[in-house]
Amino acid sequence: MRERAVLTVGTFDGVHRGHRLVLARLAQRAREVNLPSVLVTFTPHPLEVVNPAAAPLLLTPDAEKSEALAESRVDSAVVLPFTPALAALDAERFVDEILLDRLGMSELLVGYDHGFGRGRAGDVDVLRALGAARGFRVEVVPPVPGRDGQPVSSTTIRRAVAGGDLARAADGLGRPYSVSGTVIRGNERGRELGFRTINIGAPPPRKLLPPQGVYAVRAETATGQFGGMLNLGPRPTFGDPDVSIEAHLFDADGDWYGTRVRIDFVARLRDTMKFSGPAELVAQLGRDEQMARVAIGRARAGY
Repeated sequence: MRERAVLTVGTFDGVHRGHRLVLARLAQRAREVNLPSVLVTFTPHPLEVVNPAAAPLLLTPDAEKSEALAESRVDSAVVLPFTPALAALDAERFVDEILLDRLGMSELLVGYDHGFGRGRAGDVDVLRALGAARGFRVEVVPPVPGRDGQPVSSTTIRRAVAGGDLARAADGLGRPYSVSGTVIRGNERGRELGFRTINIGAPPPRKLLPPQGVYAVRAETATGQFGGMLNLGPRPTFGDPDVSIEAHLFDADGDWYGTRVRIDFVARLRDTMKFSGPAELVAQLGRDEQMARVAIGRARAGY
């Protein structure tokens, strides 16, 4: 007989404060009934299959989502390939064939606005009816309000990131918005300017990035956390139109080539600009550093 488990199901893009409430309650309930807790999620995002034109850019592509989920107390995660065949299952068949037969669901916890199955017809009412008929318990976790009083959601956070509202995004996420990647070799122009930088390889194509510009950031590296400033975008002073993610870390010296680094966006400092030459650029970088250090200090102090 398949081992029974307490499940939750969803895309969990962003692993935001609302998601984390679901995960915390999932882990708590599993302990109460002495069963394993299992999170069921999908790749790619379901809309990429059922309606590609409406598919959103993602807050946390697969690797970043895994990193965020690892901080929860859930026992295990099951990542289902979201295929046309899976999309064709109605809510009843998804529950019967996937959650009950394959995953041994004993109880199901979902967010208040949850929906799955063909056409997202498996809403809370449908799930409760199926639970009564199939003998599994359904618990609905209430919404988490943001600073504006509205429920936190991946959609509202995406809107905040796209608009450069990092404070609103961080409020919904419960942490700064971030991008992760592997440090690659650049053209070493920053070293020549006296502002040595690390270059982050291109993120997954569906990763949502904030608007181009210069940002105060924190970087989580293999050797610790450092404050810094980052240019997201081209380098017009040197005629380089390619978009890059390039950060100067404060009070840091190391070789991070080939290692994974997470960059947390703290505050937007200015637009990307073209300067008359290296001297004018260096002067502006000095001002950027001063502003970035102040912004990081304020963020650390919580105001």
